[in-house]
Amino acid sequence: MQLKKYTDYALRVLIYTGMKHDELSSIKEISETYSISQHHLGKIVFELNKLGFIETIRGRYGGIRLAKKPEEINVGQIVRIMENDFTLLECFDKGTNHCVISPACKLKHVLNEALQAFHQVLDQYTLNDLIINEKELRHFMGIN
Repeated sequence: MQLKKYTDYALRVLIYTGMKHDELSSIKEISETYSISQHHLGKIVFELNKLGFIETIRGRYGGIRLAKKPEEINVGQIVRIMENDFTLLECFDKGTNHCVISPACKLKHVLNEALQAFHQVLDQYTLNDLIINEKELRHFMGIN
């Protein structure tokens, strides 16, 4: 299972803003910390704002911050929203399934079970769990 960079970057934005508590962050600051394109981060911030996970404050002294407490942001939920497609094999998509063994195949059941386990593990964690080692994270990000 491999997550898209979009999901990875969304989680990084949440981790960064989660560590800043109520302090505002900027896309530029996050971009420089993670060496990610500001343009790409702008799209992610826009979506996270639209979804209600972060809030954006416009203007000269504006920025972004979490719209919810870190313990209210579920990692599994974020991954499901950002990924939006967990079609692991052709047989997972009934509309385009052309596999002749699909009716008798057990592989799709095994992979579906693994996918469910993957989601169950992620559902056990919140953003707060990802920033519990804030001091260490701040050190590696160069945040005082």
